[in-house]
Amino acid sequence: MPAPPPPPRAPYAGPPRYRFLPRWGFPAQAWVDPEPAEPPPDPLRAARTLLNTLVPLLWATAVVAVVAAGAEIWRYVLLLASRDRALSATVVAVSDALVNTAGTVAPVLALLAGLVLVAWTLRAGAAAAEGAGVAPSRSARATVVGWVLPGLNLAVPGSVLAEIEHTAWGRPAGVRPRPSRLLLVWWLLWAAGVVLGVVVLLWSLRTGVQALADGVLLHAVLDLLAAATAGVTAVLVVRLTALLGPARRTRREVVVRVGATA
Repeated sequence: MPAPPPPPRAPYAGPPRYRFLPRWGFPAQAWVDPEPAEPPPDPLRAARTLLNTLVPLLWATAVVAVVAAGAEIWRYVLLLASRDRALSATVVAVSDALVNTAGTVAPVLALLAGLVLVAWTLRAGAAAAEGAGVAPSRSARATVVGWVLPGLNLAVPGSVLAEIEHTAWGRPAGVRPRPSRLLLVWWLLWAAGVVLGVVVLLWSLRTGVQALADGVLLHAVLDLLAAATAGVTAVLVVRLTALLGPARRTRREVVVRVGATA
């Protein structure tokens, strides 16, 4: 049997009508091009940005730590002098104020520098791995834990910096990193500072005049060690950042002379 004919079309009754304003459809605005996707963050650029904050913090820490060491040594000299004669109240007050001020500012600066240093380490490690086309050897969480956890912070920070240096030099990933002399000096200073910090903390629990006097000397040595560590750290991070890639200099065109028009 032949197919039945299609039903006749209804006559055109005009555009559709709605009781209420439709809430669907395109927004009433001009067409705009879609926004381009943001490029992934550049870890090397982030490391250079952090470096601009880290280096001044480290040098400020070194300077204040030297002042704190001098204040502690002055206090020890006053302790020795007090055994034979009475000291001036003004001199003692100035010494105490210097010790308290430097002893407060130095740890605060060291803490701030430490936070920025850990952040720089994460960015520099990512930049080194990206430049070499390899995956980072440890996660960001493992790196942070290695910096702050007692015991691990004797070995992990030096290993992380050695891996950054090894990768930045373009050495094979399967070869064991061989730290440079500067990095070995930093590692020794860092480990000595961590150990001496624990010794000073435990020594402060002792009582007695001699224990207090020895504690003053230990604080002075710790401050000098902290100053040396901060200074070497500043030199080291600048060197490692330079190894990761030279900074690009922006060129600016300047009109020197404009020829006369005919």
